[in-house]
Amino acid sequence: MRRAYVALAGAIVMGLAACGGGGSYTTVVGKIRNTGHVVVGTKWDQPSLGLVTGPGAPHGFDVDVARYIVGYLGHGRHVDITWRESPSSSREALLQNGSVDLIVASYTITEARRPKVTFGGPYVIVQQDTLVRANDTSIKKVTDLRGKRLCLAEGSNSYRRIVDPPPDGKLDLPAVLVDAANYSDCVRKLSEHELDAVSTENLLLAGFAQQDPGRFRLLNDPITEEKWGVGIKKGDTATCEAVNQAIAAMWHDGTATRLLHKWFGKTGLKLPSYLPKPEGCP
Repeated sequence: MRRAYVALAGAIVMGLAACGGGGSYTTVVGKIRNTGHVVVGTKWDQPSLGLVTGPGAPHGFDVDVARYIVGYLGHGRHVDITWRESPSSSREALLQNGSVDLIVASYTITEARRPKVTFGGPYVIVQQDTLVRANDTSIKKVTDLRGKRLCLAEGSNSYRRIVDPPPDGKLDLPAVLVDAANYSDCVRKLSEHELDAVSTENLLLAGFAQQDPGRFRLLNDPITEEKWGVGIKKGDTATCEAVNQAIAAMWHDGTATRLLHKWFGKTGLKLPSYLPKPEGCP
C-alpha cells in the first residue's frame, strides 16, 4: 500500500509540474520528458573527451555520448542541455546538491563511490595506462615507476592502482605522489619536469598526447580495466535503467563505435569494441 501511495504521489507531482511549467521531479528522466531541459556535467579540460576552447558547449567523446543518451531519454523530443563543468573532486557533491542531473566525465565506477552515486552503464571499458615524456628512456614499463614522481589528480583514484596493494590497488609500488588540481594540471607538470608520469585511463591520456604530438608517449603497458559510467543522483533507479537502455542502443546502432573512431581513431590504441555488461541499478 505504501509503495502504491508513493508511486501515485510521484505521478501527481510530475503531472502538476508538467502542467504548470515548474516544480520538482523525482527522476531525471521525468524532468527531461516533461520540461525538455537537463543539466549535464562533463570535464572541460580533457582533450578528445570534454574540452572547452571558447564560447559555446564543450566538445569530445564524453560530450557526444551525453548528447546521445539525453536524446534517447527525451524520446526524440528536442532537449536543451545546460553544460556544467564537473571536476573529479566535486562530482559527487554536484549530483547530491542537484547542481547537475547527469555526469558523463570519465567517471569510473568504483565500490567506494557506490554509496554516494547511482551509476548507469558502463558505456565503455578502458584500460589504465601511463603517460611519460617522450624522451624519458628511464620509464619503459609500468614497474619502472618504482621511486618515480607520480601525479595525484584531486578526486581521482587512478594513482592507487600503482601505489596501493590489492584489493584497491594493483602493483603496490613505492612512488612519490605529486598533487595536481586535475589531469590537465598533471600533464602540465609532466611537461615542465615537475613529475615523471601520469597514470589513468588510456583514452584520457591519448587525448593529451594527440594535442601535443611528439612531447609525450604512452607506455602501452595496461594496469587494469576501468568502467566509465554515467553518474546519477543516488537512488534514481528509473533514470539509471533508462540510461542503460540508451547505452545499449548506442552500441547496437553503431554510434559508440563511430564516436570512438571519431575521437581516438588516430591514436593507435586498440579501441573498445563491444557493449559492456551493465552494472545494474540498485
